This record gives sequence, structure tokens and C-alpha cells, in this order.
Amino acid sequence: MDEDPQMQPVDPALVRYLRVLVTVLTATMIIGFIVIVALFVTRFGARTDLTLPEAITVPEGAAPVAFTQSAGWFAIVTDADEILIYDRASGELRQTLRVDISD
Repeated sequence: MDEDPQMQPVDPALVRYLRVLVTVLTATMIIGFIVIVALFVTRFGARTDLTLPEAITVPEGAAPVAFTQSAGWFAIVTDADEILIYDRASGELRQTLRVDISD
């Protein structure tokens, strides 16, 4: 039982091919990761002020934080934790919702 398992001869061209393949795949993953991080930084880092259409007016002292719209209405979230819902056709205030965030 003193048999030595014979090693299969390794083709140097195959080893070189696998080494190049692993290097290329590693470089591709690193470049892809850098691109994804750069996209997150540029997209989420560039915060712009909210600009509303000129036809929309907000009450005095309230600054808009978010804006959303649908077919018949649009809503503005203000920095005073209020949601103002306006009629799209007439532009008049339909409803004011007070957001109460309590723990």
C-alpha cells in the first residue's frame, strides 16, 4: 500500500488561461463596484430644492418638502408636517392633513 498517486501533468497554457480569466473577472467586479458606488454618491448626494409649478401656491410660512400628483388632485407635504391636497382643475385647497408622528 505504498503506492504513490501519480500527479497528472498540468498544462501550463491552461494555468495561464485560468490566471488571466480570474484576473479579468476580478477587475470587472472591482470596476463594477466602483461604478455603483459612484452612481449612489452622485445620485443621492445631489439634493436639489423642490420647485413647484407656478400655478401652485402654498400658505404663508409653509415651505414645500415633497410634491405628488394624480389625475384629479395633487398634494404638497410641508415642513410643518402637513399634507395639503389641492384640486387639479380648480387649484383650490381640498383638504389639509396634519401628520402626527409620536412614538
